[in-house]
Amino acid sequence: MSQNNRFLLVLGCASLSILLSMGIRQGMGLFLEPVTAALGLDRETFSLAIAWQQLILALPLFGVLADVLGFRRIALLGGVIYGAGLWLASQSETAWDLYANLGIVVGIGIGLSGMIVVMGAVGQVAPPERRSTAFGIVTVAFSIGMFTMIPLIQFWIERYGWSGALETAGGMVLVISLLALGLPGKTSSGENNSQSKSEPELGLVKTLSGAGTHSGYLLLNLGFFVCGFHVAFIGTHLPAFLQGEGVSASAASWALAMIGLFNIFGSLVFGRLGDSLSKKSLLSFIYALRTVVISLFLLIPLSDITAIAFGAAIGFLWLATVPLTSGIVAQVFGTRYLTTLWAIVFFSHQLGAFLGIWLGGRVYDSTGSYTTIWLAAIALGIVAAVVHLPIREQPWKPAIQEPLTASGK
Repeated sequence: MSQNNRFLLVLGCASLSILLSMGIRQGMGLFLEPVTAALGLDRETFSLAIAWQQLILALPLFGVLADVLGFRRIALLGGVIYGAGLWLASQSETAWDLYANLGIVVGIGIGLSGMIVVMGAVGQVAPPERRSTAFGIVTVAFSIGMFTMIPLIQFWIERYGWSGALETAGGMVLVISLLALGLPGKTSSGENNSQSKSEPELGLVKTLSGAGTHSGYLLLNLGFFVCGFHVAFIGTHLPAFLQGEGVSASAASWALAMIGLFNIFGSLVFGRLGDSLSKKSLLSFIYALRTVVISLFLLIPLSDITAIAFGAAIGFLWLATVPLTSGIVAQVFGTRYLTTLWAIVFFSHQLGAFLGIWLGGRVYDSTGSYTTIWLAAIALGIVAAVVHLPIREQPWKPAIQEPLTASGK
């Protein structure tokens, strides 16, 4: 098989897998109301289960396993665990059942088969000049999945109840896991690597040590932490927030679906722009614009129409950060250990996600309002817009130990 055909096969399998499996995961917020009502739990309990899921699915260990053992077998195993975890979650009767099944088991399954592994697989086979676009396409697939699966999950909940909906989703994930067979095996050290082939091959430990000393890599982690806080808080709590403010359940679910729909356009636009323009500048622009959108959302009177409009606006900026952030990592450090390095950045994203989901539930249960968390999201957006500015995007030179920040110190 030619290199281009192999690239297209991997990109196709990766995108379809993400479309279906991560589309299901993005619908977890729809279960908050029915699950807490059925089991007699508060929002903090459900939020904590999803928060643990968000944190576990981003453990850097999954990236290391993919780099060492190969993408194909790791993703296949992850799909089976993910599907089994959803079925186990459907049988939950207590808070601890939710923590174990929906939190830990599902989190491990997604971690082994989700964005960390899939983005690493695509990054390995994508030509450098098409890599940012390829990452954007995978992110678009994520968005299409969110747009299509959220209304479907809402239908399942209304038709079969929350337990039956989780069982149905688990069965679908088991079928989807077969797409992992189209992913590559172990990482190739030379193929499509942006680092010069004349430079010595670096081991994983030395690469990680070098990345850990680069202020620019640390700033990427900080910025992606904010991204995780934003998308996880909004994705989990937006439906409940909107319904609490008098917006209809239908409009609340469509607001969430609009995030997925407009993220398609945002990911494509910024993915393409990232191939020709400064990725760090685009990231600063995205976070600044998020801050403006959230601020306007809180100031404008809320209705079904403004709720859906907010979903569209924030959706355009939703995961547009992914192709740009992963693109900087690949551009600076090459693709040999891209999965591991990306996994660390993604873990920072999920730390933010953990706090966004958990604090959202905790603050609401304590105050009866989400206002404090919305204000925190605005403040963090300003921080993220600023911290990307000093990042340098030139390839890392290990012999020189040149830092990523513009100051060079």
